[in-house]
Amino acid sequence: MNIDMKYTIDLMTEILNITSPGGDTSNSIDRLREEFNSLGIEVSETNKGAIFGTIKGREDGNERFISAHIDTLGAMVKEIKPNGRLKLSNIGGLSWNSVEGENVYIKTRKGKIYTGTILPEKASVHVYSDLVTTTERNEETVEVRIDEDVRTESDTKELGIAVGDFVSFEPRVQVTESGYIKSRHLDDKACVAVMFAACKYLKDNGLIPKHTTHFFISNYEEIGHGVYAIPEKVSEMLALDIGTVGGKHTSDEKSVTIVAKDSRTPYDFGFRNRLVELAEKNDIGYKVDVHYRYGSDASLSVLQGVDTNFACIGLGVDATHHYERTHKDGVENNIKLLIAYIMED
Repeated sequence: MNIDMKYTIDLMTEILNITSPGGDTSNSIDRLREEFNSLGIEVSETNKGAIFGTIKGREDGNERFISAHIDTLGAMVKEIKPNGRLKLSNIGGLSWNSVEGENVYIKTRKGKIYTGTILPEKASVHVYSDLVTTTERNEETVEVRIDEDVRTESDTKELGIAVGDFVSFEPRVQVTESGYIKSRHLDDKACVAVMFAACKYLKDNGLIPKHTTHFFISNYEEIGHGVYAIPEKVSEMLALDIGTVGGKHTSDEKSVTIVAKDSRTPYDFGFRNRLVELAEKNDIGYKVDVHYRYGSDASLSVLQGVDTNFACIGLGVDATHHYERTHKDGVENNIKLLIAYIMED
Protein backbone atom coordinates (compact mmCIF):
# COMPACT_ATOMS: atom_id res chain seq x y z
CA MET A 1 0.00 0.00 0.00
CA ASN A 2 1.28 3.45 -0.91
CA ILE A 3 0.14 5.48 2.12
CA ASP A 4 0.37 9.28 1.91
CA MET A 5 2.22 9.78 5.19
CA LYS A 6 2.92 13.45 4.55
CA TYR A 7 -0.81 14.10 4.30
CA THR A 8 -1.37 12.05 7.47
CA ILE A 9 1.24 13.82 9.60
CA ASP A 10 0.33 17.27 8.27
CA LEU A 11 -3.36 16.75 9.09
CA MET A 12 -2.51 15.26 12.48
CA THR A 13 -0.31 18.24 13.36
CA GLU A 14 -2.96 20.70 12.24
CA ILE A 15 -5.80 19.20 14.27
CA LEU A 16 -3.55 18.68 17.31
CA ASN A 17 -3.07 22.45 17.30
CA ILE A 18 -6.83 23.17 17.23
CA THR A 19 -8.11 23.16 20.82
CA SER A 20 -11.04 20.81 21.42
CA PRO A 21 -11.62 19.90 25.07
CA GLY A 22 -14.76 17.83 25.63
CA GLY A 23 -17.75 20.16 25.31
CA ASP A 24 -16.02 22.69 23.06
CA THR A 25 -15.12 20.86 19.85
CA SER A 26 -16.90 22.90 17.20
CA ASN A 27 -13.75 24.39 15.61
CA SER A 28 -12.21 20.95 15.13
CA ILE A 29 -15.49 19.53 13.86
CA ASP A 30 -15.76 22.35 11.31
CA ARG A 31 -12.21 21.66 10.10
CA LEU A 32 -12.92 17.95 9.67
CA ARG A 33 -16.18 18.67 7.85
CA GLU A 34 -14.05 20.58 5.34
CA GLU A 35 -11.74 17.57 5.04
CA PHE A 36 -14.61 15.19 4.33
CA ASN A 37 -15.87 17.62 1.71
CA SER A 38 -12.42 17.86 0.09
CA LEU A 39 -12.40 14.07 -0.28
CA GLY A 40 -15.87 14.08 -1.83
CA ILE A 41 -17.43 12.24 1.13
CA GLU A 42 -21.04 12.93 2.09
CA VAL A 43 -21.29 14.42 5.61
CA SER A 44 -24.10 14.16 8.16
CA GLU A 45 -24.36 15.93 11.53
CA THR A 46 -25.96 14.82 14.79
CA ASN A 47 -28.00 16.97 17.14
CA LYS A 48 -25.12 16.80 19.62
CA GLY A 49 -22.67 18.28 17.14
CA ALA A 50 -20.76 15.23 15.92
CA ILE A 51 -20.30 14.51 12.22
CA PHE A 52 -19.84 11.42 10.14
CA GLY A 53 -18.84 10.89 6.56
CA THR A 54 -20.37 8.05 4.56
CA ILE A 55 -18.82 6.07 1.71
CA LYS A 56 -21.47 3.98 -0.02
CA GLY A 57 -20.57 0.35 -0.64
CA ARG A 58 -21.24 -2.02 -3.49
CA GLU A 59 -23.92 -3.91 -1.52
CA ASP A 60 -26.81 -2.91 0.69
CA GLY A 61 -27.01 -3.87 4.37
CA ASN A 62 -24.42 -4.92 6.98
CA GLU A 63 -23.05 -1.39 7.11
CA ARG A 64 -19.91 -0.58 9.06
CA PHE A 65 -19.32 2.19 11.56
CA ILE A 66 -15.79 3.44 12.32
CA SER A 67 -15.28 6.01 15.07
CA ALA A 68 -12.42 8.18 16.30
CA HIS A 69 -12.82 11.00 18.78
CA ILE A 70 -11.80 14.62 18.38
CA ASP A 71 -12.55 15.67 21.97
CA THR A 72 -9.61 15.82 24.35
CA LEU A 73 -8.78 16.19 27.99
CA GLY A 74 -9.09 19.73 29.30
CA ALA A 75 -10.58 21.75 32.12
CA MET A 76 -13.18 24.33 33.03
CA VAL A 77 -12.99 27.35 35.31
CA LYS A 78 -14.83 26.45 38.49
CA GLU A 79 -13.77 29.36 40.69
CA ILE A 80 -12.03 32.73 40.46
CA LYS A 81 -9.87 33.03 43.56
CA PRO A 82 -9.52 36.22 45.63
CA ASN A 83 -6.01 36.68 44.17
CA GLY A 84 -7.39 36.57 40.59
CA ARG A 85 -6.08 33.11 39.79
CA LEU A 86 -8.32 30.26 38.65
CA LYS A 87 -9.38 26.97 40.15
CA LEU A 88 -10.28 24.28 37.63
CA SER A 89 -12.55 21.29 37.21
CA ASN A 90 -11.11 18.56 35.00
CA ILE A 91 -12.67 17.39 31.73
CA GLY A 92 -11.82 13.72 31.23
CA GLY A 93 -9.57 11.43 33.20
CA LEU A 94 -6.44 13.44 33.75
CA SER A 95 -3.96 13.53 36.62
CA TRP A 96 -3.15 17.03 37.78
CA ASN A 97 0.51 16.04 38.07
CA SER A 98 0.51 15.44 34.30
CA VAL A 99 -0.36 19.06 33.47
CA GLU A 100 1.69 20.85 36.12
CA GLY A 101 3.70 23.62 34.48
CA GLU A 102 1.73 23.42 31.24
CA ASN A 103 0.74 26.53 29.32
CA VAL A 104 -3.00 26.84 28.75
CA TYR A 105 -5.56 28.76 26.74
CA ILE A 106 -8.56 30.22 28.58
CA LYS A 107 -11.52 30.81 26.27
CA THR A 108 -14.21 33.20 27.45
CA ARG A 109 -17.88 32.87 26.62
CA LYS A 110 -17.47 35.59 23.97
CA GLY A 111 -14.50 33.84 22.36
CA LYS A 112 -11.62 35.91 23.75
CA ILE A 113 -8.50 33.81 24.37
CA TYR A 114 -6.12 34.41 27.28
CA THR A 115 -2.99 32.43 28.09
CA GLY A 116 -1.84 31.16 31.45
CA THR A 117 0.02 28.36 33.22
CA ILE A 118 -1.13 25.55 35.51
CA LEU A 119 0.89 25.64 38.72
CA PRO A 120 0.58 24.29 42.25
CA GLU A 121 -0.42 27.00 44.70
CA LYS A 122 2.94 26.43 46.37
CA ALA A 123 5.25 26.38 43.35
CA SER A 124 8.52 28.03 44.44
CA VAL A 125 11.02 26.09 46.54
CA HIS A 126 12.54 29.43 47.56
CA VAL A 127 9.26 30.39 49.20
CA TYR A 128 7.69 27.10 50.32
CA SER A 129 10.66 24.73 50.66
CA ASP A 130 9.67 21.04 51.01
CA LEU A 131 5.95 21.80 50.71
CA VAL A 132 6.52 22.15 46.96
CA THR A 133 7.33 18.45 46.64
CA THR A 134 5.12 17.01 49.38
CA THR A 135 1.81 18.74 48.57
CA GLU A 136 -0.61 16.52 46.64
CA ARG A 137 -1.70 17.87 43.26
CA ASN A 138 -5.50 18.01 42.97
CA GLU A 139 -8.28 20.45 42.08
CA GLU A 140 -7.85 22.25 45.39
CA THR A 141 -4.06 22.69 45.24
CA VAL A 142 -3.44 23.70 41.61
CA GLU A 143 -4.35 26.97 39.96
CA VAL A 144 -4.00 28.89 36.72
CA ARG A 145 -1.72 31.93 36.75
CA ILE A 146 -3.17 34.21 34.06
CA ASP A 147 -0.74 36.12 31.83
CA GLU A 148 -2.43 39.46 32.55
CA ASP A 149 -2.17 42.10 35.26
CA VAL A 150 -4.59 40.55 37.71
CA ARG A 151 -4.30 40.67 41.49
CA THR A 152 -7.92 40.36 42.56
CA GLU A 153 -11.09 38.48 41.63
CA SER A 154 -12.56 41.62 40.11
CA ASP A 155 -9.44 42.14 37.94
CA THR A 156 -10.01 38.73 36.39
CA LYS A 157 -13.73 39.26 35.92
CA GLU A 158 -13.05 42.54 34.14
CA LEU A 159 -11.15 40.55 31.50
CA GLY A 160 -14.38 38.68 30.78
CA ILE A 161 -13.16 35.44 32.35
CA ALA A 162 -15.92 33.64 34.23
CA VAL A 163 -16.87 30.35 35.83
CA GLY A 164 -17.70 27.87 33.05
CA ASP A 165 -14.99 29.04 30.63
CA PHE A 166 -13.04 26.27 28.89
CA VAL A 167 -9.33 25.77 29.50
CA SER A 168 -7.18 23.91 26.95
CA PHE A 169 -3.64 22.60 27.31
CA GLU A 170 -0.79 23.53 24.98
CA PRO A 171 -0.22 20.37 22.85
CA ARG A 172 3.50 20.98 22.07
CA VAL A 173 3.54 18.95 18.86
CA GLN A 174 6.93 17.68 17.70
CA VAL A 175 7.86 15.25 14.93
CA THR A 176 11.43 14.03 15.32
CA GLU A 177 13.88 12.98 12.61
CA SER A 178 13.74 9.46 14.06
CA GLY A 179 10.01 9.28 13.33
CA TYR A 180 8.59 9.83 16.80
CA ILE A 181 5.56 12.07 17.24
CA LYS A 182 5.21 13.82 20.60
CA SER A 183 2.17 15.79 21.69
CA ARG A 184 -0.65 16.02 24.12
CA HIS A 185 -3.92 14.65 22.74
CA LEU A 186 -2.55 12.01 20.39
CA ASP A 187 -5.48 10.32 22.14
CA ASP A 188 -7.32 10.49 19.85
CA LYS A 189 -6.38 13.00 17.19
CA ALA A 190 -3.71 10.67 15.83
CA CYS A 191 -6.48 8.14 15.14
CA VAL A 192 -8.60 10.82 13.48
CA ALA A 193 -5.69 11.41 11.09
CA VAL A 194 -5.48 7.64 10.52
CA MET A 195 -9.16 7.61 9.58
CA PHE A 196 -8.78 10.39 7.02
CA ALA A 197 -5.61 8.84 5.60
CA ALA A 198 -7.58 5.65 4.91
CA CYS A 199 -10.38 7.66 3.28
CA LYS A 200 -7.83 9.46 1.09
CA TYR A 201 -6.26 6.14 0.09
CA LEU A 202 -9.64 4.88 -1.10
CA LYS A 203 -10.21 8.04 -3.12
CA ASP A 204 -6.71 8.10 -4.61
CA ASN A 205 -6.98 4.48 -5.72
CA GLY A 206 -10.60 4.52 -6.87
CA LEU A 207 -11.61 1.87 -4.33
CA ILE A 208 -15.21 1.19 -3.31
CA PRO A 209 -15.80 -1.00 -0.24
CA LYS A 210 -18.25 -3.87 -0.32
CA HIS A 211 -20.12 -2.47 2.69
CA THR A 212 -21.33 1.09 3.16
CA THR A 213 -19.01 2.59 5.78
CA HIS A 214 -19.67 5.50 8.12
CA PHE A 215 -16.71 7.44 9.54
CA PHE A 216 -17.87 8.99 12.81
CA ILE A 217 -16.04 11.88 14.50
CA SER A 218 -16.98 11.41 18.14
CA ASN A 219 -17.09 14.55 20.29
CA TYR A 220 -17.75 13.31 23.85
CA GLU A 221 -15.64 10.14 24.17
CA GLU A 222 -13.45 11.36 27.04
CA ILE A 223 -16.59 11.94 29.10
CA GLY A 224 -18.17 8.60 28.16
CA HIS A 225 -21.01 9.39 25.73
CA GLY A 226 -19.21 9.78 22.44
CA VAL A 227 -21.11 7.51 20.03
CA TYR A 228 -24.83 7.81 19.33
CA ALA A 229 -27.14 8.18 16.32
CA ILE A 230 -25.79 5.04 14.69
CA PRO A 231 -27.42 4.45 11.28
CA GLU A 232 -30.04 1.70 11.30
CA LYS A 233 -28.28 -0.72 8.95
CA VAL A 234 -24.97 -0.79 10.86
CA SER A 235 -24.03 -4.31 11.96
CA GLU A 236 -20.56 -3.70 13.43
CA MET A 237 -18.57 -0.90 14.98
CA LEU A 238 -14.81 -0.42 15.00
CA ALA A 239 -13.42 2.17 17.41
CA LEU A 240 -10.06 3.74 16.58
CA ASP A 241 -8.37 4.59 19.85
CA ILE A 242 -4.96 4.38 21.44
CA GLY A 243 -3.05 1.32 22.55
CA THR A 244 -1.56 1.86 26.00
CA VAL A 245 2.23 1.38 26.07
CA GLY A 246 4.01 0.62 29.34
CA GLY A 247 4.03 -1.70 32.31
CA LYS A 248 3.05 -5.23 31.33
CA HIS A 249 1.01 -4.15 28.29
CA THR A 250 2.05 -5.66 24.96
CA SER A 251 1.36 -2.52 22.87
CA ASP A 252 4.31 -0.69 21.33
CA GLU A 253 4.67 2.56 19.43
CA LYS A 254 5.44 0.96 16.07
CA SER A 255 2.53 -1.51 15.92
CA VAL A 256 -1.22 -1.42 15.61
CA THR A 257 -2.87 -2.56 18.82
CA ILE A 258 -5.85 -4.91 18.54
CA VAL A 259 -7.69 -4.67 21.86
CA ALA A 260 -8.94 -7.97 23.28
CA LYS A 261 -10.46 -6.52 26.46
CA ASP A 262 -10.69 -3.25 28.31
CA SER A 263 -11.85 -2.42 31.84
CA ARG A 264 -15.51 -2.66 30.76
CA THR A 265 -15.78 -5.77 28.60
CA PRO A 266 -14.04 -8.25 26.33
CA TYR A 267 -14.36 -7.36 22.66
CA ASP A 268 -16.02 -9.83 20.32
CA PHE A 269 -13.60 -12.71 19.73
CA GLY A 270 -14.66 -13.40 16.15
CA PHE A 271 -14.32 -9.75 15.12
CA ARG A 272 -10.96 -9.48 16.86
CA ASN A 273 -9.76 -12.65 15.15
CA ARG A 274 -10.68 -11.27 11.73
CA LEU A 275 -8.53 -8.21 12.44
CA VAL A 276 -5.60 -10.40 13.52
CA GLU A 277 -5.94 -12.47 10.34
CA LEU A 278 -6.05 -9.33 8.19
CA ALA A 279 -2.90 -8.02 9.88
CA GLU A 280 -1.07 -11.32 9.32
CA LYS A 281 -2.27 -11.68 5.74
CA ASN A 282 -1.06 -8.16 4.88
CA ASP A 283 2.21 -8.33 6.86
CA ILE A 284 1.10 -5.55 9.22
CA GLY A 285 2.90 -5.22 12.55
CA TYR A 286 0.37 -5.74 15.35
CA LYS A 287 -0.02 -6.53 19.03
CA VAL A 288 -3.01 -7.97 20.86
CA ASP A 289 -3.44 -6.30 24.23
CA VAL A 290 -5.64 -6.24 27.32
CA HIS A 291 -6.12 -2.71 28.62
CA TYR A 292 -6.52 -1.91 32.28
CA ARG A 293 -8.08 1.51 32.95
CA TYR A 294 -9.66 2.06 29.58
CA GLY A 295 -12.83 2.27 27.56
CA SER A 296 -13.51 3.09 23.91
CA ASP A 297 -16.47 4.43 21.99
CA ALA A 298 -17.21 0.83 20.99
CA SER A 299 -17.25 -0.71 24.47
CA LEU A 300 -19.13 2.21 26.03
CA SER A 301 -21.74 2.13 23.25
CA VAL A 302 -22.57 -1.55 23.64
CA LEU A 303 -22.82 -1.09 27.39
CA GLN A 304 -25.44 1.58 26.68
CA GLY A 305 -27.45 -0.95 24.65
CA VAL A 306 -26.30 -0.33 21.07
CA ASP A 307 -26.90 -3.56 19.14
CA THR A 308 -23.76 -3.92 16.99
CA ASN A 309 -20.76 -6.18 16.97
CA PHE A 310 -17.72 -4.28 18.25
CA ALA A 311 -13.93 -4.11 18.16
CA CYS A 312 -11.15 -1.61 18.84
CA ILE A 313 -7.76 -0.95 17.26
CA GLY A 314 -5.29 1.85 17.70
CA LEU A 315 -1.72 3.02 17.56
CA GLY A 316 0.52 2.34 20.55
CA VAL A 317 0.99 5.50 22.61
CA ASP A 318 3.49 5.97 25.42
CA ALA A 319 2.56 8.04 28.51
CA THR A 320 -1.16 8.14 27.71
CA HIS A 321 -3.12 11.08 29.15
CA HIS A 322 0.22 12.81 29.77
CA TYR A 323 2.71 14.21 27.23
CA GLU A 324 2.18 11.38 24.77
CA ARG A 325 4.39 9.81 22.11
CA THR A 326 3.96 7.43 19.18
CA HIS A 327 5.87 6.62 15.99
CA LYS A 328 5.20 7.06 12.29
CA ASP A 329 5.57 3.30 11.77
CA GLY A 330 2.70 2.67 14.16
CA VAL A 331 0.58 5.27 12.43
CA GLU A 332 1.22 3.61 9.07
CA ASN A 333 0.44 0.13 10.41
CA ASN A 334 -2.87 1.45 11.75
CA ILE A 335 -3.77 2.94 8.38
CA LYS A 336 -2.94 -0.31 6.61
CA LEU A 337 -5.08 -2.44 8.93
CA LEU A 338 -7.96 0.03 8.68
CA ILE A 339 -7.82 -0.06 4.89
CA ALA A 340 -7.66 -3.86 4.90
CA TYR A 341 -10.73 -3.95 7.13
CA ILE A 342 -12.68 -1.46 5.03
CA MET A 343 -11.93 -3.37 1.83
CA GLU A 344 -12.51 -6.82 3.35
CA ASP A 345 -15.15 -8.88 1.53
